[in-house]
Amino acid sequence: MSSQKRERLLPYTCEQLFDLAADVERYPEYLPWWMAARIRRRELNTYFTDQVIGLGPIRVSFGSRTVLQPPTRIDVTSKDFPFRQFKLSWNFVTVAETGCRVSLIAEFELRSFLLQGILDRALPGATAEVIAAFEARAHSLYQRTKIAHN
Repeated sequence: MSSQKRERLLPYTCEQLFDLAADVERYPEYLPWWMAARIRRRELNTYFTDQVIGLGPIRVSFGSRTVLQPPTRIDVTSKDFPFRQFKLSWNFVTVAETGCRVSLIAEFELRSFLLQGILDRALPGATAEVIAAFEARAHSLYQRTKIAHN
């Protein structure tokens, strides 16, 4: 299984960043790899999404289950083809007078050894691109509401 973790300390509230990460239907607007995302069903703090991610000419369509634990954690999972295992976790921790530490943990195992090899090489860069795009989106949306520094 391929696994990567990226973190950022951002000058916004965890609630703001949680809401940004929870809004999966907007991912294609700003996150690399995400081609489409549509919530098909909601149940309390869980929703089920149809997603399409792409890397170059490779496109993968799959369903996922997202569990929201506001404002600290979001877990996205899937076992749809081509994944043996897909897990994306967002974690949000308040850092006093500074903002919020955001971590993104991505774990993927594919059913195809060939595709797994491609993913193993691409995942570190892709995870870094996703967290950088998330940070840029947060800045564009929330820059006027930064945590006040004393």
